Amino acid sequence: MPRFRPKTLALAVTALAFHVDTLLYYLLVPLLPAYARELRLNQMEVGILFGSYAVALLLATVPLAVLTDRFGRRRPMLWGLAGLGVTTLVFAFSHQFWLLVLARTLQGVAGAATWLPGMALLADHFPSGERGRAMGTAFAAANLGVLAGPPLSGFLAQQAGPSAPFLLGAVLVALDAAGRAFLLPEVAAAPGPRLPFRQLLANPVVRLFSGAMTLGSGLWALLESMLPLDMDRRLGLSATGIGLCFAAAALSHTFTSPLMGRLSDRAGRLPVLRIGLVLAALLLPLPALLPKAWMVVGAMMALGATASFLMSPCSPAVADQVERLGSQSFASAFSILNLAYAVGMMVGPLAGGALVEGLGLPMALGVSGLGFGAFLLATRGFSG
Repeated sequence: MPRFRPKTLALAVTALAFHVDTLLYYLLVPLLPAYARELRLNQMEVGILFGSYAVALLLATVPLAVLTDRFGRRRPMLWGLAGLGVTTLVFAFSHQFWLLVLARTLQGVAGAATWLPGMALLADHFPSGERGRAMGTAFAAANLGVLAGPPLSGFLAQQAGPSAPFLLGAVLVALDAAGRAFLLPEVAAAPGPRLPFRQLLANPVVRLFSGAMTLGSGLWALLESMLPLDMDRRLGLSATGIGLCFAAAALSHTFTSPLMGRLSDRAGRLPVLRIGLVLAALLLPLPALLPKAWMVVGAMMALGATASFLMSPCSPAVADQVERLGSQSFASAFSILNLAYAVGMMVGPLAGGALVEGLGLPMALGVSGLGFGAFLLATRGFSG
């Protein structure tokens, strides 16, 4: 039996963990109407059910980062499995609203216990010149969960009942558990000084790439919240057609993410980020201006690749800074990126909605594009 190198195992286990976590998150999306009907949930209760994941992820991020840097990567990833297993079974068999909210909350905690140690594990095993490719590959595996989760859940629920998607999820959690328990390389607690959050936030490069992560996640959130109504009203697309447009963007992001990570290894993190900012400024208004559906699909694919330019360099750039400070407090640094990502997800739809109300969709997207151009100016004076 061939013996795999520890970094190969670390990448394989992390990619599987990210894929399973993301797929389980998206299994719920097509089932929300059925839960609302069965449990007689109003819109506020549906929002609470869906949003409890994000709240838990935000609250758990910093504590789990500290634990990951203090006790090593393996144990927190194993702790997260307990939450994933419980939530999956509760969703499969529960018919009480409060239990579903509790399960979704635990799922958010488990997500933090997956992503923070996983990213830190990759930073531990891959040197600076290989981090972009490794992290981009793990992100691509997560994006496959975004693509597969909703259609798979809808198909299984229609064919075998609403519990079927989560029973499949339980099988995937068991597979994920085997990987984490038996293949995950043992990594000692991070050597070197543990960097306080204040010191990390004082680093201008960490702040710059955290801002870029906020813009990248805000780009997705803006498109997801603003474009479907326009596609329906202006282009007459069905729900399936709208879904295919966003699937094209997600597919493009999936395939380009490891490529942009690799490019950032070779050409530097900042050049890749700057290309993404220029592309975002130019391309963002196009989906609201193009007259044909196939043209919009092309624009969405271009924006999917743009998101890879924006986001793929962020994690390796922050890891590089931690290493230059003589530490391996990678999880603490990645928790800042997690928070930045969450901020973008929350602010994007709110800011976009306000702009659309005042200016209309094409002008709102144009103004948003100018925001990316303004951030490009903020990168002056940085190198690398």
